[in-house]
Amino acid sequence: MSPRMPLSYAQRRMWFHHQVAVPGPLYNVPLVLRLTGPLDAAALEAAVGDVVVRHESLRTVFPDVDGDPVQHVLDGPAARPVLHRRTVTAAELPAVLRREVRRTFDLAINPPLRATLLGVGPDEHVLLVLVHHIATDDWSSTPLIRQLSEAYAARLAGSAPDWEPLPVQYADYAARQRKVLGDQDDPDSEMAAHLSYWEAELAGLPEVIALPADHPRPAVASGRGHRVPFGWDGGTQARLVALARETGTTVFTTVQAVVAALLTRLGAGTDVPLGAAFSGRTDDSLDDLIGYFSNTLVLRTDTSGNPTFRELVLRTRDTNLSAHAHQDCPFDRLVDALKPTRSLSHHPLFQVMLAYQNAGRNDLSLPGLQVRVEEVDTGVAKFDLALVFSAHDTAPDAAHDAAPVSGGRSPGMEGSLHYATDLFEEASVRAMAERLVRMVRACTADPDRPVASIGILSAEEHTRLLTEWNNIDGPLADLWAARAPAGPAPAGGGPRTVPS
Repeated sequence: MSPRMPLSYAQRRMWFHHQVAVPGPLYNVPLVLRLTGPLDAAALEAAVGDVVVRHESLRTVFPDVDGDPVQHVLDGPAARPVLHRRTVTAAELPAVLRREVRRTFDLAINPPLRATLLGVGPDEHVLLVLVHHIATDDWSSTPLIRQLSEAYAARLAGSAPDWEPLPVQYADYAARQRKVLGDQDDPDSEMAAHLSYWEAELAGLPEVIALPADHPRPAVASGRGHRVPFGWDGGTQARLVALARETGTTVFTTVQAVVAALLTRLGAGTDVPLGAAFSGRTDDSLDDLIGYFSNTLVLRTDTSGNPTFRELVLRTRDTNLSAHAHQDCPFDRLVDALKPTRSLSHHPLFQVMLAYQNAGRNDLSLPGLQVRVEEVDTGVAKFDLALVFSAHDTAPDAAHDAAPVSGGRSPGMEGSLHYATDLFEEASVRAMAERLVRMVRACTADPDRPVASIGILSAEEHTRLLTEWNNIDGPLADLWAARAPAGPAPAGGGPRTVPS
């Protein structure tokens, strides 16, 4: 296979970010599996190798040839990964995992997958499959887990997995993508049509939205981050699903409307751009392929005019349907066309990301083993804020990076709010997550209520504000509480009366 195969648009964007970013784990995608029971490590190593050999994307390096990156697929012994093994104590495990998920890939010479097996006891192991984002996306975890299960079962039985050949490989997709979209300078091309739409749709977009940050934005973002969990109960989720059905939209869009309304209440304005990852798998032949297909869209959410929540959902639905029709426009081409001010301090076009996480990961089954997927915090933040949701009682939105829901889950929504530590303190983010939950409960309980009238402060915050500020109400009170969720009212000179 030729070593001068071009990258897909998504890969090229990721390669560029990898070059300019400080070396680190910003684009590492970890899969952590707790394995309980008698494990055949040799069979597991062979199974990981089977999956890597099957998918060229997992054994591709990206050398720079004449100033341009190309895909080069490894074959032979260099293509099969080594299962790195070590023994750790239960007390050592968290720190070792944190170090392992923060390993840096040299994409020019190293394949974008590393597998590590940590032995915690005779029948207790933790498997880490670490993949660089240039070779995977959230949807890819489903075929990765399923095929790893199939390969391990086959290797235990003394044979290789009996798979049908894949209809296409990732390099085929990358070449076809460029052919279908065409040249943006050709007015009759699909690329030109998509760019024309987005240029009109995003005209006048805010450069940066105002968020209730605790610290000034640095000139160069460090990429460091943490996350806090949140969630809501099955009753709230059932109302959310019912409202989505009534309005002819998706749960994702309904949640998006909640998030936009909350950000407006916290001072972000009424023109709220949110990032969303669409699966990018518009062809059935790509469903079982591991690779970086997802594309990021900018969903411009208009909260102006004090709409009811139902009205806001309908407004958001119409915008999203139009955006979905133009989802094939690569994000990097869009950035090039709109030419936002380039900055190392914030993400271009949007700073808040929404995503549905793959809730199907718990479907992994390895013969003779109990398997549990475990979350691990990589300690990075690609955006100011990122809200990641996992719904366990409804089918996913196929347009987004989601997969079928596994059984045995309690109904409701689980999520995590990822934040840049350059900007936010943990206490502030926890308070923000609590406000989000209060907002979704109130919006779904009475969707015909204007969103500006929905209370988002806790009883404790209300008590502290009616005792420390006089006649405090409205969005400025919300903003103050967001900036100082656990602190005192401003000392001296602070406004004593705020218009509602």
